[in-house]
Amino acid sequence: MVNNSNHLQKALKPIHLWGIAVGMVISGQYFGWNYGFEQGGTIGLAIAAIIVTIFYTTFIFSYSELSTSIPHAGGPSAYARKAMGPYMGFMTGLACLLEFVFAPPAIAVATGAYINFLIPSINAVYATVAVFSLFIFINLIGVKGAAIIELVATILALIGLSIYYVAGLPHVKSSMIFNDMSFFNGWTGVFASIPFAIWFFLAIEGGAMAAEEVRNPKRDIPKGFISGILTLAVATVFTLLVTAGLGGGQGKPADYPLPQALASVYGENNILPKTVAVIGVFGLIASLHGIIIGYSRQTFALARAGYLPKFLSNLSKNGVPHWGLIVPGIIGVVSAGSASFANALIILSVFGAITMYCLSLISLFVLRKKEPNMERPFKVSYPVVPGIALFLGIISFFCVLKYSVLATNLPLFGMEVPLIVVILFVFGAGSIYYFLVGAKKIRPISEEFVSIEDVVSSQQNISL
Repeated sequence: MVNNSNHLQKALKPIHLWGIAVGMVISGQYFGWNYGFEQGGTIGLAIAAIIVTIFYTTFIFSYSELSTSIPHAGGPSAYARKAMGPYMGFMTGLACLLEFVFAPPAIAVATGAYINFLIPSINAVYATVAVFSLFIFINLIGVKGAAIIELVATILALIGLSIYYVAGLPHVKSSMIFNDMSFFNGWTGVFASIPFAIWFFLAIEGGAMAAEEVRNPKRDIPKGFISGILTLAVATVFTLLVTAGLGGGQGKPADYPLPQALASVYGENNILPKTVAVIGVFGLIASLHGIIIGYSRQTFALARAGYLPKFLSNLSKNGVPHWGLIVPGIIGVVSAGSASFANALIILSVFGAITMYCLSLISLFVLRKKEPNMERPFKVSYPVVPGIALFLGIISFFCVLKYSVLATNLPLFGMEVPLIVVILFVFGAGSIYYFLVGAKKIRPISEEFVSIEDVVSSQQNISL
């Protein structure tokens, strides 16, 4: 909703911020992070999770300053453009797209695996493609009351985690957590685990993008995000403890680690693993739905600004950026359809995220120097909090690059292609497009800060 001054209405309370922040991330408790067991063992992954929790806590408050100062559908691309110019705005937007385009297929793969666990006769790959395609279609026709759906799904997912903790804690064995393999790779294992620990909090920045709609930013943003971070931090501790204590840190990681861990104690046909799997699907759906909206908004904003082909910013009659949903969605569905991509999808998404985080934090420092008098409805404790965030962000970027990106190959066209080659191709091709085409079509920065709601409103006024 938009008022007459083209600003979003201030209607959100801390509970809404909590629901958005936790809802976008909650699927990360149900899968993805457990690949870190292979890198650092149970203790190595636990230390990595602590580092990542501190990083996200400091980052999300820094990001909130940017999002309330520069409200825009494109989020990080707009912050970077205002701070460092149009090319860096495009690079930051491209990094954000990597995160939001490849996170949904990774989540869809896990959703398919959970469905296959519940109904083995349903092929996991078919379920993956079907679920992903279904939610693209749902977003195409428009979904009213999405915030309520997201909140309900989030609460259900937290109930599922609670059931998992209560059922699993009595059977936790310390020998599964503390053994010869719990810290087998030392600090190298800790750093190698960081890319997967990030999955516990990936996409929480989606909550900060709603910061302009908060009634009292100075008071409500800290309440909403502190409660969200605390919820996820507590969940992370228990998820790690129970899964590792039930033997989930041993053997090859699964795409449904929680039901698998409970099944090792109660048996696959027991009601408890089945219940956690069923509720886990709701958590996965909450994140899948939210991040699909995220990539369509980012694609729309980049196209409307002139960075990407203009047709990607076209809106349907009900105000949905249909091409912004369909084109990235096709890439996601194809990626999700290959089960061998699961680990690579997580790494691609994490690399895009940590790149965008670092560029956003640099933008904050630049804007503090460049525009000290810019209106900032919410101000982070500068420079300590963003300084800690940037320091840990750079460490995390190094870890993702060295221990994940450079160590991973992507099966393409019957060949094993290094993942770094894929990433360099994406940013290289993007840069070529920018300098040959995009740079000539970029709209003035004063016109870039327009949201989808503004466009819909103007279209409705024209039709009247």
